Amino acid sequence: MFGLSGEKLLIIGILAALILGPERLPDYARKLAGFIKSLKKMADGAQSQLKDELGDGYEDVDWRKLDPRQYDPRRIIREALLEDDLPTGSELNQPKPQKRLATGDVAPFDSEAT
Repeated sequence: MFGLSGEKLLIIGILAALILGPERLPDYARKLAGFIKSLKKMADGAQSQLKDELGDGYEDVDWRKLDPRQYDPRRIIREALLEDDLPTGSELNQPKPQKRLATGDVAPFDSEAT
């Protein structure tokens, strides 16, 4: 839990008791408990909302595949280079025959290309 061991939590509790005093400590402990409950309620609400939005098949998602630590650019490039459907170098250098427009045809125009 955030790198806190039992001894560290005990020291934090003793320091809180000394700093806050016995008259204010129960009030702050109640506030801390309420804050932790609200955090848990928010986390549960977010989880249920995620399940509702994803719908059926939520359990079938392999979350390990979506882990960004799995990203390896060398593997992605290696797999892309090994694909069989890529054109070869000689195919890339060959000009593609263009279709001529018949007399009276209008050349294609893309207004969003400019």
